[in-house]
Amino acid sequence: MDTLLIRERYKVVQVLETRENYAFAEAVDILDREKSSYLLNIYEGPLLRTYLPCFDQLDACPDFQGVFLEGESLVAVFRYRAGTPIDQVFYRGDRHDWRSRLEYAQQLLHQVLNMADLPAQVSCAALLSENVLVNENSRDISLRFQVPPMEEMNGRELVYLACDQLYKILLPRFSTPRAQLELLDQLEDGACATPVQLYSLWRERQPVIQEAYEKLEKRNFFRRWCSLLWGHFRHWAARRKRR
Repeated sequence: MDTLLIRERYKVVQVLETRENYAFAEAVDILDREKSSYLLNIYEGPLLRTYLPCFDQLDACPDFQGVFLEGESLVAVFRYRAGTPIDQVFYRGDRHDWRSRLEYAQQLLHQVLNMADLPAQVSCAALLSENVLVNENSRDISLRFQVPPMEEMNGRELVYLACDQLYKILLPRFSTPRAQLELLDQLEDGACATPVQLYSLWRERQPVIQEAYEKLEKRNFFRRWCSLLWGHFRHWAARRKRR
């Protein structure tokens, strides 16, 4: 871990995390004319044997640039990603309008769907809050592949993590129509067991939610307020009846 040059190609410019048998670093490819930046996940000891099979299954991941052995270390190289962690963008009191929220939600779930066939140790790590990055200028979401030891993960955990991140984007507030509240209830109740089911549910509910917002926009303040109040009451009553 002390070397600044890995495989005589990747110059480590910043070590972002270290723990037993694992390190995560940002590096520059000195053989690249543009000196592109990459992210290196470095494993040693028992983690080497655990993670080597995982990286043999990443052909479908466009951010994955390759894996190699360096001495007694396994090095997995991923494309560098920049952005603001999701928790710093979506929080109670933020000012994103509903159109932006639905667009960001779509992008997040598309990313999750693209990871459906990846090993859970890799896909779940990419959905940790510090790795879900938002670029508000281009209004897109990208995932940073920092893959610390998470051997206990499985496909169900991927859905749980995706729902947690989706909830931050679609955080309920008074201006939230009942259709969106009902979707969040379905996610909380564990309606989806796989990323494909989650994406299918979103594709089914998103037009209904959008239509509900558009109807609210067409109403004057008083009628919109009354509609939201009635919708929240019906939602509360339905939740109480179910539970």
